[in-house]
Amino acid sequence: MSSTVETQPPPTPAAPARPKRSLVSRVLARPEIGAFAAAIAIFIFFFAIAPPFRSLAALSTVLYASSIIGIVALGVALLMIGGEFDLSSGVAVTTAALVSSIITYEFSLNSWVGVAVSLATALSIGFVNGYLVVRTGIHSFLITLSTFFVLQGINLGATRAITGTVATDNVSDLDGFASARAIFASDINLGFITVKITVLWWALFVAVATWVLLRTRSGNWIFASGGNAASARAVGVPVRKVKIGLYMGVAFLAWFLGQHLLFNFSTVQSGLGVGNEFLYIIAAVVGGALLTGGYGSAVGSAIGAFIFGMTTQGIVYAGFDPNWFFAFLGAMLLLAVLVNLHVRNYSSRRRT
Repeated sequence: MSSTVETQPPPTPAAPARPKRSLVSRVLARPEIGAFAAAIAIFIFFFAIAPPFRSLAALSTVLYASSIIGIVALGVALLMIGGEFDLSSGVAVTTAALVSSIITYEFSLNSWVGVAVSLATALSIGFVNGYLVVRTGIHSFLITLSTFFVLQGINLGATRAITGTVATDNVSDLDGFASARAIFASDINLGFITVKITVLWWALFVAVATWVLLRTRSGNWIFASGGNAASARAVGVPVRKVKIGLYMGVAFLAWFLGQHLLFNFSTVQSGLGVGNEFLYIIAAVVGGALLTGGYGSAVGSAIGAFIFGMTTQGIVYAGFDPNWFFAFLGAMLLLAVLVNLHVRNYSSRRRT
């Protein structure tokens, strides 16, 4: 009589636990860490050599200068994380302001009608940019460069044809102007400092964008689309919709800034905005966004814009020749790219 002995399969060895990353490694892995260090250094520099820079009034001016760059730079940064560019964002701001102003003045409409028509126009421009990029496969640099020239020509030509000059008429006497100005261009007293409302809107936009990037599926889709569009598409990411949405996001923020310019100054120069697209890109890159896509942060774009604001105003407060500003800007961009590359490589080595 024989008996069988049941043998238990050998236990499967447990998977090795992933080593917990140190706080230093997690901090250095953040895209904005290089820009943060640079912002501290620049602040200390101007604080030390320029006494006017130390006042709250100067801080308010710096924050305002930062916000009018940072609002659109935020959208540009998200777009760059998604792997694309928008060279039309600067003139799109002016287009949004011109549409709102001309529609309301020429037809004697309420200012809010112009605001709504301008928003629809801006979103349409963003949609067309995104659709052409994903549909044709042509690099976004060329698509949006074409849009840049088209919008620039329309801004100049249409304004002169309608108004007879290169600027729109004053819209401050139209219905709805006061309420629109309160939303887009008012001064807010915080008790210890008075700031333009654009500063608060900018902070809100950055907070929402940060939440979207880090806490939502849409944020994962943005990073995936910019990191490797083919792989993202293979796992079900709607890459085309993501990129069109990002272009429309840039258009929305350009529209918002355009409304601020209109209701802050009551009139718009049709030649404004040319060249600002590079400032938005610089703020995004200084803040940690990679030109290759798939990497960056909303907070980083805000820090990059704050560096721009500190520099533009700090040079004035320090009594420096402002002609040196663009030389500094170019050097800062190159340094930011090198620092971001070093930080990313260091972070990758620490993870392996």
